[in-house]
Amino acid sequence: MSGAPREELTWELFGAASRELAEQVAADGYRPDIVLSIARGGLFVAGALGYALDVKNLHVANVEFYTGVDERLPVPIMLPPVPNVVDLSGAHVLVADDVADTGATLKLVRDFCAGHVADVRCAVVYEKPHSSVRCEYVWRRTDRWINFPWSTLPPVVRRADQVLDA
Repeated sequence: MSGAPREELTWELFGAASRELAEQVAADGYRPDIVLSIARGGLFVAGALGYALDVKNLHVANVEFYTGVDERLPVPIMLPPVPNVVDLSGAHVLVADDVADTGATLKLVRDFCAGHVADVRCAVVYEKPHSSVRCEYVWRRTDRWINFPWSTLPPVVRRADQVLDA
């Protein structure tokens, strides 16, 4: 996978992509009460959508799945602090992430919300063709590995237990 062509997302292009995602949500008539970010990559998407859709109620779900380029755990796991379902109760929730690759992370978070919220929908910058989750709002579809502007450069501080390029 490392030698294969990659999709390049710049900060400028991300700005346009997140605005277009917000326009899709608005054009669909969906008015989320909460934007639920899947950390870490979804934090950028959720923040941009929160501003564009005038939603101040942002929540975070910390999910670990990728351990490297095209390397992952057997299943994604939610890390503490897990969102409180009472805070989500009866809400219209927009789950935001940078990419729907396998779809496993989005499925975990969407299923976590199910039964507690009025409605849950997903918005991603990229969706891969093999994703098990078909997101309601997608900026671009690709089968390539994506270089995101927030994870392309190496960390300023390198921690031994952290994953690079994921």
